[in-house]
Amino acid sequence: MMPVVRRWQTRAVSDLPEDHPDHPEFVYDEFAFFAENCEEYDLELDPPVVVERVHHDLADGRSLSALRWGTAPIEVVFLHGGAQNAHTWDTVALGLRPTAVLAVDLPGHGRSSWREDRRYDPVAAAEDVAEVVEAFAPDARLVVGMSLGGLTATSLAAARPDLVPRLVAVDITPGVTRDKAAEVHAFIEGPQSFADFGEIFDRTVEFNPTRTTASLRRGILHNAHRREDGTWQWNYDRRPLGAEDGRDPAHLWDAIESIEVPLLLVRGGTSPVVDDDDVAELLRRKPDARVVVVDGAGHSVQGDRPLELRDLLVAELTQD
Repeated sequence: MMPVVRRWQTRAVSDLPEDHPDHPEFVYDEFAFFAENCEEYDLELDPPVVVERVHHDLADGRSLSALRWGTAPIEVVFLHGGAQNAHTWDTVALGLRPTAVLAVDLPGHGRSSWREDRRYDPVAAAEDVAEVVEAFAPDARLVVGMSLGGLTATSLAAARPDLVPRLVAVDITPGVTRDKAAEVHAFIEGPQSFADFGEIFDRTVEFNPTRTTASLRRGILHNAHRREDGTWQWNYDRRPLGAEDGRDPAHLWDAIESIEVPLLLVRGGTSPVVDDDDVAELLRRKPDARVVVVDGAGHSVQGDRPLELRDLLVAELTQD
């Protein structure tokens, strides 16, 4: 991989503006960036955005956190990918307004509790997510999952079809392998701590060269935190997976075959994570599945082409 030119200038703390993440007075506010999202994608900020952080307590003492957009009954549930969080859907959610949506932080991610058994596989995650959907979105019309979230949504649709009337899987099938997702794994398994914001920013740019600096800055602030010593650290659980973690997703092909609800696969046009063999197997297992390719999008379609994804979801919501 070619070296990346440093694009976030590191300076002495005394010279930093107050809105620089390394400035001692900088305070992260998760709801402070929606105007940036709207400006970048030419979306209207009027009427004002209504979004709140909600939590659901699980029987074992853990809790799952989510962002609830709007005040009407929730129509769309979003599940993010590994090493992401609910804010990855911000631009899509803004574009869907006034449709009410719920963006969930998966276990071990965002503001949801970590699991002591370190089981973050799709089946275990789906069991937790089912409770959140029952609590906040029992009448949702659509469940959308990307990567790990897509496999979780697949497991949820197979186990609890009453909670998933329609399913959209974003750039993922049970045919995913470590080789196909090599770039994703390389980024996730990289350093946990960084000397300053410039260092964590540069690494993020290296693996996301097509994204704007503003979107990458927002993404990092939603997914990392500055420690008391000034270093930065990712928020998600980076501990080794538990012995019972069933990360091999191949068994979910059987789940695909059992799903009776409509299924749409959205592929990123430049992503290697889903290949033609995966699509062929998907259609063999579920012949009525539909496949759409979003040109110019990588694995994170919601980050690279959020409005194109928004349009696909609007179309899904208008289906009979």
